[in-house]
Amino acid sequence: MANTMQAAVVEHFGQPLVIRDIPLPIPGPGQILVKTEACGVCHTDLHAAHGDWPVKPSLPFVPGHEGIGLVAAIGPGVTEVTLGERVGVPWLYSACGHCEHCLAAWETVCASAEFGGYTKNGGFAQYILADPKYVAHIPAGLAASAAAPIICAGVTSYKGIKETKAKPGEWLAVSGIGGLGHLAVQYGKAMGLRICAIDIDDNKLEHARRLGAEVLVNARNSDAIEKMRAATGGGAHGVLITAPSLGAFHQGVAMTRKRGTCVLVGLPPGEFPTPLFDVVANCITIRGSFVGTRQDMAEALAFAAAGKVKADIELQPLSAINDVFERLQRGDVPSRVVLDFS
Repeated sequence: MANTMQAAVVEHFGQPLVIRDIPLPIPGPGQILVKTEACGVCHTDLHAAHGDWPVKPSLPFVPGHEGIGLVAAIGPGVTEVTLGERVGVPWLYSACGHCEHCLAAWETVCASAEFGGYTKNGGFAQYILADPKYVAHIPAGLAASAAAPIICAGVTSYKGIKETKAKPGEWLAVSGIGGLGHLAVQYGKAMGLRICAIDIDDNKLEHARRLGAEVLVNARNSDAIEKMRAATGGGAHGVLITAPSLGAFHQGVAMTRKRGTCVLVGLPPGEFPTPLFDVVANCITIRGSFVGTRQDMAEALAFAAAGKVKADIELQPLSAINDVFERLQRGDVPSRVVLDFS
C-alpha cells in the first residue's frame, strides 16, 4: 500500500476543492481503514465547503459522508468488522456511547458526536479512516454505488418519515423531490403511505408520479396549498420538508393536517418564523429530524437491499467534484451524484 492517497480537499471556504496527494491514514486502536469504492455527493458537502453553518469545519479538510468501501486495515482491539467487509462511513462518524442520548439510542444528538466529512475527513478520498462502532454494514448484493446515497439521503428521509408518525393508508407530503425527496417517495410508498409530492419543477413531479405519488403539487402556483389540502382531504398527516428553502417550510406547515406532524430535514440558511396561531389552533407538531441512528440505518439499507428503494444515481470521477458542486449550487442535479473510485 502506498504512503499517500488522492483526495479532494477544502483549503479555503468558498473556493474550489483541490485534488491533492495527502498522507495515507494508519488506523490506531479502535479504528479501521476503508478503501473507498464510491462516495455520494450531498448538499451538506456544499454547505461544509462554503462554511455556511455556525460551527465550521477546521481547514483543511476532506468532505464526503456517503463513502462506501472495503475494510482494508484494522487497528488493535477492533472486533466489529472483518477485513474485506463492505461498510459505509456516514455523517454520524462516532459518538460517546454513554451520555443520556446514546443510552437512549439517540446517538445522532450526542454532544460529543463527530461528523464524517466535517469534523473528520470523509469520503472524497481513496481511503477513509473510520470508527467501526458507527460504520454502516452494507447488505450482500447491494452495490457500493447504490448503497452510497442510502447512508445519508436514504436514512435521513426514512427517519424523517418515521418521525411524522404517519400510519399506513395516511397521507405523507414530500416537499422537494431531489436527492432526499425521490427516496422519501419510495420509502413512504413501501411503508404503506399515500404520497403527495411537492416541487417547483414539473419534471421532478413527473418523476415522483412514476415512483408512486398520487397527488402532484407545483409549489410555484398561487393556489398550491388550497389544491393540496383539497386533494388530501384536509392536508397531510405527515409532511417531510427536504427542500433547502424557507418558502417550502412555510408551505409545509400550511399543508399539515390538524393534529399532523411536519418534519424538517432541509437546512436552508436563515430563521424560520412559525405561524403560531395556526400551529396552536390546529395542534400541529413541528419536529426537526437529523439523519438517523444505527438502527435506522440498518432498516433503511434493508429496504434498498430488498429492491423497494433505489436511488437514481449519476456516476462521476473524483476529478469532476468542482463541476458537480457548481451544478448542485444551481439546482442542476436531477439525481444523486456518486463519485466512482473503481
